[in-house]
Amino acid sequence: MTTFSALKNDVLSREQRRQHYQDYVKGLNAYDRHKRFVEDYVKFYGDGKYEPPKAPVKTDSDILRESYRFLRSDEDDADTSWEARLAKRYYDKLFKEYCIADLSRYKESKVGLRWRTEKEVVAGKGQFICGNKEHGERNGLRSYEVNFAYKEAGEEKNALVKLRLCPKCAYKLNYRKEKELARQQRKEERRSRKRRRRDSKGKKEDVDSDREPGPDKEDAGTASAEEGVDGSPSGQPAVPPQGEGGTSTETKTQMTGGSLPADDSIWTGKKPEVEPSKEEEYDEYFRDMFL
Repeated sequence: MTTFSALKNDVLSREQRRQHYQDYVKGLNAYDRHKRFVEDYVKFYGDGKYEPPKAPVKTDSDILRESYRFLRSDEDDADTSWEARLAKRYYDKLFKEYCIADLSRYKESKVGLRWRTEKEVVAGKGQFICGNKEHGERNGLRSYEVNFAYKEAGEEKNALVKLRLCPKCAYKLNYRKEKELARQQRKEERRSRKRRRRDSKGKKEDVDSDREPGPDKEDAGTASAEEGVDGSPSGQPAVPPQGEGGTSTETKTQMTGGSLPADDSIWTGKKPEVEPSKEEEYDEYFRDMFL
């Protein structure tokens, strides 16, 4: 029979291992965390044999012959270690999160999309590596949300998925839109040049007509100099008396009001701290991984 002391030591030992694992994971960058979680997932839910993926080149026919299904029994999900749950949570979030694109016919506005294979998920292809199937760039990636229309089990479906691309491949994805924007920009520049030429020609005609001012313009200029903006004599700004048009200091104080009563302190106090759920605790480790 297990003694209380042995049970206590076992709990403390598990808590120490968990804390050590948390500190270790938080010290890794996003890609190293991805590799660690995938290794743990394979260790706890796979056959336990993890081999770092090489960069295989596959045709679409090879990929279509593969099945992207992960079937687990109840015994597999019975592992309750913290590392296993964290790895499973991460792997579940990867499911249909990113896709791979075929941009070979981008000039025809034809873009092919497919789900990632298991090896691509493990390698980070489409997440930390450019999602164009023929490109392997890792720097300068940006996420684009695309509408993915696909057929599954004979049923047509649509899903908004993320496509991670480098700047060169992003230009291919938005090729038609970029061309249209460039065409509109050139048209706007031509219109702007025409407007500037018309405006400069009109200003030149106005300058020629203003060179010989008549007596009426001189009188109008003298009259405007003698009067202020509001019609009062020059040099005497119109300021309403303190008691008539303005608001006295006492009235302003009454309108503003005094300080809040003491019983309103509940609104200004700190919010009570809410303990995060297990899902929120796990998601804290994935914050900069699903970009």
